[in-house]
Amino acid sequence: MTSAASYARILGANERINLGFVGLRSRGEALVKSTLSVGGSGVGIPAICDVDSRVLDTAGASILAATGQAPAADADFRRMAGNPDIDAVVIATPDHTHAPFAIMAMQAGKHVYVEKPCSYNARECELLVEAQQRTGRVVQMGNQQRSAPTTIAAIGAIHNGAIGRPYMGKAWYSNKRGSIGTGQAVPVPDWLDWDLWQGPAPRRSYRDNYVHYNWHWFRHWGTGEINNNALHELDICRWALGVGLPDRVTSSGGRFHFQDDWEFYDTQVASYDYAGDCSITWEGRSCNDLKFFGRGRGATIHGTEGSMLIDRNGYIRYDLAGNEVERVDEGATSATTDVVGEGPLVDFHFRNYFDVIRGNGVLHSPIDEGAVSTLMCHLGNIAQDVGRTLEIDTTTGRILGDEQAMAAWSREYQDGWSPEA
Repeated sequence: MTSAASYARILGANERINLGFVGLRSRGEALVKSTLSVGGSGVGIPAICDVDSRVLDTAGASILAATGQAPAADADFRRMAGNPDIDAVVIATPDHTHAPFAIMAMQAGKHVYVEKPCSYNARECELLVEAQQRTGRVVQMGNQQRSAPTTIAAIGAIHNGAIGRPYMGKAWYSNKRGSIGTGQAVPVPDWLDWDLWQGPAPRRSYRDNYVHYNWHWFRHWGTGEINNNALHELDICRWALGVGLPDRVTSSGGRFHFQDDWEFYDTQVASYDYAGDCSITWEGRSCNDLKFFGRGRGATIHGTEGSMLIDRNGYIRYDLAGNEVERVDEGATSATTDVVGEGPLVDFHFRNYFDVIRGNGVLHSPIDEGAVSTLMCHLGNIAQDVGRTLEIDTTTGRILGDEQAMAAWSREYQDGWSPEA
């Protein structure tokens, strides 16, 4: 974690923080609600950005009703990033724009809250960290469970020996996603700026099953279920075990449930080995909703004297025989497997972000930490794609002795959009 004192300051402790939001549907709408709830009069939203004109209209109206101020609306983030009225930006756009937008904002002197995953590829993780270190901006990733009081307590208890020496983390995700079908070439809707939606990605023709959500499952823009959801619980496992990058990564699975345009995996088991000292495994089933412990997502941490189950809504500690010895609930319920993810953890995460911008406290998910968990997910996909175990340089995260695997480290960008730290 990084202390507020290490950041270049632009605001006093009691000054108003003005935010620009890019991406206002679904998750972005939830982030606006949380900001208005947590920030109160100490936070303003003078600018919003989205490539869907319908969303700009509805979001602008709701912000005006809540604050009495109509935000400036724009479809092009490049213009909004340079807005001198903005102190920080909140990015809730498709994955392929996260890092380019965040870097652009930092270069314009803005603090950044960027939804997970913080990058579309491994190279962008490196670029994000380099940009934050150079600019000194406050950059928080949206893995909001890092700010959950019960999770913080559970991790503290594990680090203080509550389950002995922890040596294994198991994370899971199960859902009942339907088929995305076979897309058809159709005219771009009149409400969508398709060129700006593609942004950094080389241009593709529009099809009717890309926008707004299914881009997650197309490699040209998305990063698959592992980055969409595994990142949260892999991050918790890594935090609990006190580890960084793994020595080896393996993955198995496929697109098994439906035959359609989905290009990633609906079933995946990714494993991360740490030099024989401990291991982390994620099991993802996007289209089969059988739960573990009655939960669609969560993590268990196993040690020499017991185990801990941790999810967004609390934790349970077990002894070695599997008997429950302690249960702590969060007190307010957060969504777990919908596409919005509303709940109190978002409020906690934003409160932490605003505090650090004002010079108080410690950032719960600074970008150098967020980038490690994001990179783990990218490595899981690469291991699955090449069909073999990856050996990893634990200092840099780069793949050793495998040119084919390293070819996936970065991507080609549309002219004029390549991110540069």
